[in-house]
Amino acid sequence: MRVQLSIKDMIGRRCISTVERILLDFQVSAIRVSLGSAEFDCSNYPLISESLKLALEKEGFKLVKNKEEKILEQIKVAVLEMIYYGNNLNTIIRNSDYLSDKIGQPYSYLSKLFSEFTGQTLEKYIILVKIERVKELLAYNEMTLSEISYQMGYSSVQYLSTQFKQVTGFSVSDYKNMEQKPRIPLDELLN
Repeated sequence: MRVQLSIKDMIGRRCISTVERILLDFQVSAIRVSLGSAEFDCSNYPLISESLKLALEKEGFKLVKNKEEKILEQIKVAVLEMIYYGNNLNTIIRNSDYLSDKIGQPYSYLSKLFSEFTGQTLEKYIILVKIERVKELLAYNEMTLSEISYQMGYSSVQYLSTQFKQVTGFSVSDYKNMEQKPRIPLDELLN
């Protein structure tokens, strides 16, 4: 029996590894595990489904229950891919076009659904994810602010600096000089 699960709160490569490990613990042969989903063959899935669900929940994941939740998770995954793996994609393709193409739904629908379910606009969520990525890149201290600005799709260093201060309350230079650089886990950006 082929099983396709949509999984909430898979936000990075370690999450993929964790889900793969859980499937191995259940002696399930994974076909594909990616951000937000797992596909596998399992003849006894009805017997292990509740235990598998509990094992996923123990690691901080939840199974998606309905169509809207599935689309919401697709939005989050697409935003993460765009920001973390897009390599300046958002200066080439507008965020709205990217998300609409990736999910196969009009952006107006995605934006409305996101706001209804999270109480936050999709645009604000994208900004929050970008700022967390900027914080990460600043902490590595491997790129100049100009390089970070370009990679993250900002039109200028000044625009990045202004948005950074609006979101965090700190200037970029103050943040860089902090001994403990505060960051927010990506799965907590909507809380």
